[in-house]
Amino acid sequence: MQNEHPHILVVDDDTRLRSLLQRYLQENGFAVSTAKNAENARMFLNQYIFDLLIIDVMMPGETGLEFLKKLRKVNQVPAIVLTAMGETQDRISGLESGADDYLAKPFEPKELVLRINNILRRMPNKNGKSNILKFGDFVFDLKTSELKNIDGEILHITPLEQTLLNILGKKSGQIFSRERLAELLETGENSRSIDVQITRLRKKIEKDSKNPRFLQTVRGKGYMLLTD
Repeated sequence: MQNEHPHILVVDDDTRLRSLLQRYLQENGFAVSTAKNAENARMFLNQYIFDLLIIDVMMPGETGLEFLKKLRKVNQVPAIVLTAMGETQDRISGLESGADDYLAKPFEPKELVLRINNILRRMPNKNGKSNILKFGDFVFDLKTSELKNIDGEILHITPLEQTLLNILGKKSGQIFSRERLAELLETGENSRSIDVQITRLRKKIEKDSKNPRFLQTVRGKGYMLLTD
């Protein structure tokens, strides 16, 4: 089961700051993981679901902005970028790379928490927002787990398929590894059986299951669901 507390990934090469942020955010009700660089962060993103990222801009090797720009091609998880520089151009660069907000160091931890909460309040399926997902000729209700076609007819999908759509739909556009899906299903599935379940589900929601438009494979990483 997913943690009820929002899960945040802090990406920063400063060991002391990572530790301080992790402790402070945990004290304020968040689940927190930390990564020391972009490569480390990708490992976490392939294994876990995150509600928000906090990314340091000035990291050695691949910078935070380079990492975020690449990430945005496959993942739209909200992100706040941190930098020691407060120039206007740096803020613009952060936003152009896909950041949702920007905070210059040094900063008040309380301000960071306020910014995090402001972003999370705007996220889909929170605070009463629609639980309806639309993809092609189909509509899936995250609350009732009903799949309907364009005519409003309820289509039969197995409980396992319902759970898969719920997991992928709640984080539309986010990649889930086979191992992570097996873990979240909590039914003893393995990587191979996840592939079988995905194939069966595609035959029900895709016009061409061999060239899927919505339930896509990300080579070497896993699966993601794209909605309209």
